[in-house]
Amino acid sequence: MAETEFGKQLQAIETTIPGLTLWELPVHGDSRGWFKENWQREKMTALGLADFGPVQNNVSFNDAVGTTRGIHAEPWDKWVSVATGRIFGAWVDLREGPTFGAVFTAEIDPSRAIFVPRGVGNSYQTLEPDTAYTYLVNDHWSPDASYSFLNLADETAAVDWPIPLTDVEISAKDLAHPRLADVVPIPAKKTLVVGAGGQLGLALRAAYAGDATVEFATRADLDLTADLSGARRWRDYGTIVNAAAYTAVDAAETDRAGAWAGNVSAVAQLARIATEHGITLVHVSSDYVFDGSATSAYREDEPFAPLGVYGQTKAAADATVSTVPRHYIVRTSWVIGEGKNFVRTMASLAARGVDPSVVDDQVGRLTFTDDIARGIRHLTSSGAPYGTYNLTGAGEPASWADIAAEVFELTGSDRARVTGVSTEAYFASAAAPVSPRPRWSVLDLAKIEATGFTPRDWRESLREYLAE
Repeated sequence: MAETEFGKQLQAIETTIPGLTLWELPVHGDSRGWFKENWQREKMTALGLADFGPVQNNVSFNDAVGTTRGIHAEPWDKWVSVATGRIFGAWVDLREGPTFGAVFTAEIDPSRAIFVPRGVGNSYQTLEPDTAYTYLVNDHWSPDASYSFLNLADETAAVDWPIPLTDVEISAKDLAHPRLADVVPIPAKKTLVVGAGGQLGLALRAAYAGDATVEFATRADLDLTADLSGARRWRDYGTIVNAAAYTAVDAAETDRAGAWAGNVSAVAQLARIATEHGITLVHVSSDYVFDGSATSAYREDEPFAPLGVYGQTKAAADATVSTVPRHYIVRTSWVIGEGKNFVRTMASLAARGVDPSVVDDQVGRLTFTDDIARGIRHLTSSGAPYGTYNLTGAGEPASWADIAAEVFELTGSDRARVTGVSTEAYFASAAAPVSPRPRWSVLDLAKIEATGFTPRDWRESLREYLAE
């Protein structure tokens, strides 16, 4: 242990490979030996290490100097350290992307450790006898896991091994690994879009068109109310986008069980899976979590005050998703996408010569599904801080009657054909229970704008939508 350096401060050192970080570890020693905190979640995550959730601890013992292993890239993250002895380590980025083939080398003794992200090839050569190499991993071994390997003698990586490979102990399997030109890169973690048959799901299909890392699941493909534990190999996924929801606002007043199953129980299942496997969960929320009594735009941190069953289920889902370490709650309002919706109904009435009475005491902004999809892609790809973000159309708020008049005008009809009525008058003759609506649904957009995302003015989006 003469090489072990005592008295270091805990410190993370960036390397030439993205995500690969070398760590200096404090080792406390005296004449009796030494002690160190080999893995300390609170201190290390505070210094920027990903909270990668290890589930298994492995030890590799090597009795001879020069024992050489690698180069192996597995589909999980590893925290690698040395308990006794000393190694020379070489790491090669075998992930798809611009840094494929990048190399980093370093000596590791008990006063150092290294965090190896998923897909970075790991190899080492022992420099002392009786070396024990330990590593924490955040997934269990599986025969279905996708590995990549690189030959230790690859000329492109050109690792400068301290002991020539001709003079050391190497397994026949490691000697047979391919050169870099023949390596199958480790693909990026996948994104799963659930609820892919709905109006937002269709917009997400368009937004991610051509991206082989994105999978889409409809209700028929994946039952969110069932046990999801074995439904996928979840460690292969980096993001779940929940575009599924029970959206029958009025029916929820009597179909309470259905609304809670679709909007709360299903979301709780996704939240559990995301938490257990370190997945980012994206969930779409609603202005219905508020009672509409505000006089200024709702910020993300306003307290919930839902009026009806639908709003209660959405608020409960938001509270559930907020417990997931990596989450984005995208709160929106007045959503317009493919299929039957308010804008298409008004355009049809205008074309058929029908003069509608439309509610004029509910105020908000339209939000088009392609903008929500664009915002979700931005949040998940930009490194925006996790949390809740309002995402609606921008521009001056308007009532439903104002929007209807706008549709009439844009389709070549007289906007004066639209008559405004109160919410009470509009629903006075309803045969079934009607959910109470928030009268004020305007959401503050400053937080998402601060991440670099610019919502489009809803009037501009409306013109484009009608033109299509």
